[in-house]
Amino acid sequence: MDLLKSTRSISSIFHPPALVYHSRVAIAVSLSKKPINVRKCSGMCAASNSDTIVKSSEIISKKDEQHGDLKSWMEKNGLPPCKVMLKERRSHDSKHPPIHYVAASEDLQEGDVAFSVPNSLVVTLERVLGNETVAELLTTNKLSELACLALYLMYEKKQGKKSLWYPYIRELDRQRGRGQLAVESPLLWSEAELDYLTGSPTKAEILERAEGIKREYNELDTVWFMAGSLFQQYPYDIPTEAFPFEIFKQAFVAVQSCVVHLQKVSLARRFALVPLGPPLLSYRSNCKAMLTAVDGAVQLVIDRPYKAGEPIVVWS
Repeated sequence: MDLLKSTRSISSIFHPPALVYHSRVAIAVSLSKKPINVRKCSGMCAASNSDTIVKSSEIISKKDEQHGDLKSWMEKNGLPPCKVMLKERRSHDSKHPPIHYVAASEDLQEGDVAFSVPNSLVVTLERVLGNETVAELLTTNKLSELACLALYLMYEKKQGKKSLWYPYIRELDRQRGRGQLAVESPLLWSEAELDYLTGSPTKAEILERAEGIKREYNELDTVWFMAGSLFQQYPYDIPTEAFPFEIFKQAFVAVQSCVVHLQKVSLARRFALVPLGPPLLSYRSNCKAMLTAVDGAVQLVIDRPYKAGEPIVVWS
């Protein structure tokens, strides 16, 4: 699926899922890691008009694959030598492309640095807004960090292959917000699908979250205007006119599935989108390894040995 072929196309990652059997695992992907509040979980990328939605049955074209995979792009843009590679597993839905995941490229021992992604390849509010003071103001009074990240990536999506982040956005397109469990968020379920949760407190929580996303959406124009860097780059693209609410909601879920919460960093860097991070990493509750901010980079130090080819897991 050449999802980024046009600056007006919209990523398949933002399309409501087909009706499938949903286990408690599916609900857990979106709801188990409950944020501080609704405002602390927001969106990701899409392009503009609602009449150009790419069909979810399309797949990434071979021609697009030849543009280079995610790791190759990262290496060309400063990723130092690392000890991981990208592998793929089949999707349970034949309409969707295989899911990529990060695996050991060689035998590894506990304490090894699997990879170290330079800050130049990490998306944070520091990059989006260009001013930490503005970041603190916006996220304290108006919008959550993730909604700001969403807005930035939606604009980048519109640039298509001209965007530095094209290979990363394309990878998120492929993953469709499913994560390594290949399940989709109930935040994107139809009313008919939500009826399966009737009688469960989970349904009320989902509806409450959806209202929170709507409040985030209504503040996007304020963020665009206050954040000088965004306004200067896109002076004619008012967010709520460029990106319909349904697209933003789908974007919200996508970013929620891949954002990393960094510890011991400034407010403008605490939520980050890290290539080679989620959703390419598997989660495990008994794992102690986690993505950590170090001087000039975000790295992963593993907590167990791996054989070459084994998927890398992190703390959930």
